[in-house]
Amino acid sequence: MIVCIAEKPSVARDIGNVLGATHDRGGFLEGNGYQVTWTFGHLCELKEPHEYSPMWKSWSLAQLPMIPQRFGIKLKADKGVEKQFAVIEKLMQAADGIINCGDAGQEGELIQRWVMQKAGAHCPVQRLWISSLTEEAIREGFQTLKDQREYQSLYEAGLCRAIGDWTLGMNATRLYTLKYGVNRQVLSIGRVQTPTLALIVNRQHEIDNFKPETYWVLSTVYRDTTFTAVMDEGDRGFKSQEEGQKALDAIRPLPFTVTGVEKKNGREAAPRLFDLTSLQVECNKKFGYSADLTLQLIQSLYEKKVATYPRVDTTFLPDDVYPKCPQIMAAMTPYAGFIQPLFADGKKLEKTKKVFDNTKVTDHHAIIPTTVPVTTAVLNTNEKRVYDLIARRFIGVFYPECRYEQTTVLGEVRSEGLHVGTFDDAVPFKATGKRIVDPGWRVLWEKKKSATAADGEGAEGNGDERPQDEERTLPAFRKGESGPHEPTLTEKQTTPPKPYTEATLLRAMETAGKLVDDDELRDALKENGIGRPSTRAAIIETLFKRNYIRRVRKSLAPTPTGIELIGLIHEELLKSAELTGIWEKKLRQIERREYDAATFITELKQMVSDLVLSVLRDNSNRRVPAAQ
Repeated sequence: MIVCIAEKPSVARDIGNVLGATHDRGGFLEGNGYQVTWTFGHLCELKEPHEYSPMWKSWSLAQLPMIPQRFGIKLKADKGVEKQFAVIEKLMQAADGIINCGDAGQEGELIQRWVMQKAGAHCPVQRLWISSLTEEAIREGFQTLKDQREYQSLYEAGLCRAIGDWTLGMNATRLYTLKYGVNRQVLSIGRVQTPTLALIVNRQHEIDNFKPETYWVLSTVYRDTTFTAVMDEGDRGFKSQEEGQKALDAIRPLPFTVTGVEKKNGREAAPRLFDLTSLQVECNKKFGYSADLTLQLIQSLYEKKVATYPRVDTTFLPDDVYPKCPQIMAAMTPYAGFIQPLFADGKKLEKTKKVFDNTKVTDHHAIIPTTVPVTTAVLNTNEKRVYDLIARRFIGVFYPECRYEQTTVLGEVRSEGLHVGTFDDAVPFKATGKRIVDPGWRVLWEKKKSATAADGEGAEGNGDERPQDEERTLPAFRKGESGPHEPTLTEKQTTPPKPYTEATLLRAMETAGKLVDDDELRDALKENGIGRPSTRAAIIETLFKRNYIRRVRKSLAPTPTGIELIGLIHEELLKSAELTGIWEKKLRQIERREYDAATFITELKQMVSDLVLSVLRDNSNRRVPAAQ
């Protein structure tokens, strides 16, 4: 008998239906030579400190660092877990072979390996690796099963991550709680949560310490178009009102003259396909969804078979998905109006490196719709919104680029002997405009009543994702023309940095705190991001639960406890997003067999030992106040 083990009952049922194992035996399905069982996520976990040594049961600085000679696993203390594990253990002890059908990722590999170890499985094990739960994908996956040994490095990376989180978290939490806590308050320290908190706290310090600077902007209206004075590089405007007023008074009675008109043609590519982080960012910006809610919604779409595997960090597709794209689009009937032009007159879908690139895809590809019609799935309103974003992105990458014309009009007001600030005899002005020549992919997000919304209701603006730099068409100007104008002087102030939202925090976690807008540069920095796409939402939720951060409307702000905690941490290892990102990079290198797992564990133990020694040497009397 072949035993298949999935990560949850619903996935087991999908697999059982394909294999012909449909008889419910209580804890597993059976039929056609297969037994299909399941876990409920993590059934096993690393042992608690006192299970390695009785001396580690009570919290004591003298017992730190706690570093087991050999880490062990145990079943979670839960009656439901124990009951299901008993079923799994019995099946695996009698199995002729096992197929690991866990989630196709680092965490999914770890979950099932631990269960098999705990159950004492001793038969050959194969691995099912699929990116969607459609019947077609499951059948293809079972036709291309691989020996589990091919995924050993994936397991080692997951194991190192778990051991790293346990070793740093357990030791640092006890260390800081005993050293700096008040009234038995636990100070939770984590490999990813603490540098994430530090990002929020540091941003709050920047906001609190910001000193606004006043400046004055000179502008003028000529032919119903606003022109702004061109200052020296680095200057926003006049540093004093007196200078600005002098320039205003000097140019007011004089004519405005157009000195140049420049037109450039530009192209704008469609937004990339979604990875998990970019989907969470988009849903937070557009709908105010938390990262955790978005993950739940896309996971539900995956389990309902209308979207592919969600926990991904690439925005590309492999070449072998290209032939399937017409079939996927054929199932997207609510979007037929957008899809039809792509195949008009016998055209084929364009294949570009911006979408299809095997070198940018490892375990999984970008999130896209599947061949299962969305019309057959029962989706709630939030799920429809998320699916709509995914669907339009997928269609959009096959549309032509948006073509536009950028116009820059230069002008000046001459005043002999002006000599105000850096201006000498003339004040230069500039206005820019943008005209869409061919909207290309932008038609997918035009704000108008449309019958192509995922829910079929034709909601206005549904899924609107058009860039914010909307058209600003300028009148036709010609060089040398001149006429009256209406100048004004406006007082302005520099503004502080903006607080993090969940969207901007996710991007900061992805790039180890570096502010990056460019997609290609962001891809390069993902290697050093903190946390994984699948865990970042949980990290943010943990900070809320610990009362380290709070929501202020759509923004995130640190609590006094969070600020105090980061303030007393002097060890950069704990709070530097960059250092944590380097650690994350090593875990990815282990997965790719470019770094040795044993070396990682050795370095980890040394880092934690050094950390304990450093904190114990602190003779200050600093304390973190109890959370309110």
